[in-house]
Amino acid sequence: MADPERRCLVTGDSGPTGGLVRFAIDPAGRVVPDLAGRLPGRGYWLGASRATVDLAVKKRLFTKAAGRAGKFGAGKELSADQIVADPALGQQVTDLLTKSCLHLLGLARRVGLVELGFEKVRESLVANPAMVLITAADGALDGRGKLIRPGRRVVALFTREELSLALGRENVVHAALRPEGLGAKFLVELDRLSGFRDQVTDADKVTDDKTTEF
Repeated sequence: MADPERRCLVTGDSGPTGGLVRFAIDPAGRVVPDLAGRLPGRGYWLGASRATVDLAVKKRLFTKAAGRAGKFGAGKELSADQIVADPALGQQVTDLLTKSCLHLLGLARRVGLVELGFEKVRESLVANPAMVLITAADGALDGRGKLIRPGRRVVALFTREELSLALGRENVVHAALRPEGLGAKFLVELDRLSGFRDQVTDADKVTDDKTTEF
């Protein structure tokens, strides 16, 4: 079943909800991220990028849109001056998406979709070119370069510490992920996160895309 389409408050463009971020307004009038799309009340949608969220806050677009609706959450009426979008809303979304991605990555490892260790990762990538290379953003570029091949998807959004905590192993620099099941869910969430976190890459080998195809 295809994702329903929603319109971005900033650009006015419509697109599938999987590529957007939903926000809701709580009973106190605070704009809150709703990544799972389950909070009650009207949803306010933005394209999945830090710049888009920051612009919506700066231009008070949540207040303007919500003021036209008049009711929020469980039907509580609020005036426009009661609706507040935290200037740090973009960072809140970044943190939540990061947590969600790393949680999914940890679950993927538990069900056998992730390989760790340089040699195992290298062997897995050779045996199955469809696997995704996940490499620490603060890892050595020479090690990463030995694993990069044309057509291979490479993710370098997370630090060594973040990967180690998520995968339950010390000093994780490289991992290989099967893009199926929980691995596929991770990649969908990663596409949203890529608009909020910069990927650290070797400029000689990598294009400007946040989750780059090599």
